[in-house]
Amino acid sequence: MNTVTVSASKTYDIHIGCGVLNTLGAQAQLLGQARKVCIVSESTVYPIYGGPAVKNLENAGFEVVSFVFPSGEESKNGKTFLQLLNFLAENKLTRSDLIVALGGGVVGDLAGFAAASFLRGIRFIQVPTTLLAAVDSSVGGKTAIDLPAGKNLAGAFYQPSLVLCDTDTLNSLPTDTFRDGCAEVIKYGVLYDPQLFFHLEEKGLDFDREAVITRCVELKRDVVMEDEFDTGARMKLNLGHTIGHGVEAKSRFEISHGKAVATGMAIITRAAVKNGLCSAAVCGRLLRVLAQFGLPTKTEFSADDLFTYTLSDKKRSGGTVKLIVPRAIGDCAIVPTPVDALKSWIQAGL
Repeated sequence: MNTVTVSASKTYDIHIGCGVLNTLGAQAQLLGQARKVCIVSESTVYPIYGGPAVKNLENAGFEVVSFVFPSGEESKNGKTFLQLLNFLAENKLTRSDLIVALGGGVVGDLAGFAAASFLRGIRFIQVPTTLLAAVDSSVGGKTAIDLPAGKNLAGAFYQPSLVLCDTDTLNSLPTDTFRDGCAEVIKYGVLYDPQLFFHLEEKGLDFDREAVITRCVELKRDVVMEDEFDTGARMKLNLGHTIGHGVEAKSRFEISHGKAVATGMAIITRAAVKNGLCSAAVCGRLLRVLAQFGLPTKTEFSADDLFTYTLSDKKRSGGTVKLIVPRAIGDCAIVPTPVDALKSWIQAGL
């Protein structure tokens, strides 16, 4: 097992390894005070891991209740959020109690935002069961729900008290879902780590899971500790996301987050080549590794389609959008771009 410690507004550990889920009860005890735990999960994860999680917590002396909602991004909305808050109130959770987010990014975002909001904040534990959540959304304290106008537009920065990443849970993932998470893994290589990128090129889907997840978490840890509230360096983690969120929204979330981010990275890198900021060789390496992992590099949507949806991007400030643009593997720049020039960037990358 590997452990990474984040020291931000809250200090917490991220444990990564096989069988880590079996330590949930004991680890929750170490946090102290709590008597009741609410497991928040979704309809595809809970039937697999809900029973073991409940038993483990009960054996550690906790009273456990479970809130399970239909799987999918479409559930990450205000209605489900309010249902969860009411469930917490009805079950009389107190400020000293705990929420456990058991699932992927949707579960973690929703449960984390509820934890930040209920009683003005109670503690929560992230237990990611997807690769995407393990390497990205479970770490760093971004929590949110979607609004009709766009993805993750209502939320809070709220750090978990603990993250337990059990690599065994990845074995139950459909291949397509595992590939989704690989888009975020590739993103970390492009942003910060040429050696990580080379390992992915060399090993493909057979990469060393525990080592790669640990490396991605370390990289995110460093960024979060430098810029917890996303005003500077942390913006780079948005690589592929500005346009990717447009792909997701335009598809009405039929295109998954990972595939949308992969498409967004491909589009922005091709545009960077055309704008003289990146070499064709670097772009070629990225496109090849995305294809190697079975991820898309193109979209059927037009520049007009994507431009409309990118206008809701959270990185927009007034009339400027901050694009994250690759210059080399391991080197990306934040490029402030006038909104009226954004469509031409998109068009250049299609």
